[in-house]
Amino acid sequence: MNNARNIAIAIIAVTGLSIFGSAFYRSCTARRPHVEVERERFPVMGIDLSAHNGDVNFDRIVAEGVDFVFLKASEGTSFHDPKFRKNYSDARRSGIKVGAYHFFRFDSDGYDQGRNFLSAVDSLSLDLPLAIDIEEWGNPEDYSTEKVVESLRGMIFALEGSRHKVIIYTNKNGYDRFVRGRFEEMPVWVCSFTNPPITSDNWLLWQHSHQSRIDGVDGDVDLNTFNGDSTSWERWLSDIRQ
Repeated sequence: MNNARNIAIAIIAVTGLSIFGSAFYRSCTARRPHVEVERERFPVMGIDLSAHNGDVNFDRIVAEGVDFVFLKASEGTSFHDPKFRKNYSDARRSGIKVGAYHFFRFDSDGYDQGRNFLSAVDSLSLDLPLAIDIEEWGNPEDYSTEKVVESLRGMIFALEGSRHKVIIYTNKNGYDRFVRGRFEEMPVWVCSFTNPPITSDNWLLWQHSHQSRIDGVDGDVDLNTFNGDSTSWERWLSDIRQ
């Protein structure tokens, strides 16, 4: 009886160690939020910043070879990023190409969010389209896809009535849920840690890292790339100005 009990205890212990070891291995080998891109193929590099990144030195950022920056301007129907105006002024002085983005709230009216975004950027001169950041992270879960898409249409309508072009930022889940089959005619800026970023070719910008280091920014920073060469980049910038 003692031998049988000891064997049973040993089997349970080995099984437990095996399960723990498997879980530990998975946790250690989870997908890192970073993908290296071929700079020969994607030579245009950008970052995105908000008040969360603290004080930044745009001259040093430009010296690192960064070509463009998207700055958080607003969120919801009333919030304006407290660093947006200073970041904009500093970025302009550095000569980097500048864009602005808005974090889209599921629980706020889309048209009103568009008006808030426009009030944040006001009469500022921007080189890049207004980016709507739509994702499930940071939003309540109890909103249907149809309701979110309807609100997003309202925001796009508000923005397209201005002098600005519009781009949608989202991750792979957000692309499948909100964009695919609905807004595929619009330029897309996708966050993805796979290469290629999405199965569709319908992407213009790719956020391929949350863990990059750029001189001039303390801590980790998001890294982005343009889907094309330098000539295509200049052509796109020219189209935006028209």
